[in-house]
Amino acid sequence: MRISDVLRTKGTEVFTVQPDTTVRDFLAVMVERRIGACVLSSDGTTVVGIVSERDIARALHERGANILAEPVSAIATTDVLTSSPEQSLDELTRMMTERRVRHIPVLIDGQLAGLVSIGDVVKHRMDELESEREHLVNYISSAG
Repeated sequence: MRISDVLRTKGTEVFTVQPDTTVRDFLAVMVERRIGACVLSSDGTTVVGIVSERDIARALHERGANILAEPVSAIATTDVLTSSPEQSLDELTRMMTERRVRHIPVLIDGQLAGLVSIGDVVKHRMDELESEREHLVNYISSAG
């Protein structure tokens, strides 16, 4: 299985925010869109960072509520771990586990082509297991 298989199922739409968006406005977007992370991009295709709920919680703890008026770029992860559509799902899962990240942008020729979350990976794995179970049940049923 490849990352492209996950993207084919979930889609390639990625919501991005401008790096100068305030943390307060970004929080409103997260709640409204029901998302846990967002890619920072000035043009919608170039990844300049990623901000997650974890980044906001860490910044609030370390610097207080004043960060709400700051740009999300001030709390973003700028050394973004990325993937390509050709990368295997097993490799991506291992990267997510080892680096303790839950969202990985997918790039094609340096341009944003999707976003995969740990939830997407789990859903894809569960769908695979259900399909295998159905095949086994059908095989056993037809063998009798």
